[in-house]
Amino acid sequence: MTRRVLIAGNWKMHKTTAEARAWCRAVLDGLPDPVACEVAVLPAYPLLPVVREALENSPVRWGAQDVSAHEEGAYTGEVAARQLADLGCAYVVVGHSERRAYWKESNALVAAKARKALEHGLVPIVCVGEPLEVREAGEAVAFTLAQLEGSLEGVEAPDPGRLVVAYEPVWAIGTGRTATPEDAQEMARAIRDWLARRYTPEFAAGVRVLYGGSIKPGNFAEILEGPDVDGGLVGGASLDATRFLALATAV
Repeated sequence: MTRRVLIAGNWKMHKTTAEARAWCRAVLDGLPDPVACEVAVLPAYPLLPVVREALENSPVRWGAQDVSAHEEGAYTGEVAARQLADLGCAYVVVGHSERRAYWKESNALVAAKARKALEHGLVPIVCVGEPLEVREAGEAVAFTLAQLEGSLEGVEAPDPGRLVVAYEPVWAIGTGRTATPEDAQEMARAIRDWLARRYTPEFAAGVRVLYGGSIKPGNFAEILEGPDVDGGLVGGASLDATRFLALATAV
């Protein structure tokens, strides 16, 4: 099955409305025609209307960095899946390592968020990955697959295009360290094999598995050489339009 590479830029807590508009203009001006990959940007909540206005009817899609597990109600500070869908979001990240570390999000909560996203037509990007001590103990694959199993509890995506898994080794996020292409491929293969057992081989073949962890234009092409790596969840390198465009060029 042929899969289209996905590059999703996670801005985290960066950019003002003016900066977001400028980034969108620069990326739209610099994208090749046709685009060889799917490109998406994941801004902070307040920037979603600005990004939607700038990117509507363009090749670039947009999404959110998190979503509530609740449908609606008295949950101050939360944002509902139906609100994100109303803003035209295509994707939403669930279970990012920073959410798991700083807000102590459990696998069960991540799974509930993924289910809620699917209910409203959003594609969840389910993040999993191991800390340094787990990798050094030789337990990276077992840890990550157990995390994936818990994070997909009760998740029954109707087709593989409605689920994305992002492998983000925690020890490589924002540290400048990057997993080797062999590390990325090994984990992507393990994730796909697990998806084949959990769902079906056909489903697993169609799910896109991304790598995320200090991706740069200089290492992205080599990481993509892994046959089971279908793109990248990009942090710091997505903030600069020129560097982000270089990633698309690497594809």
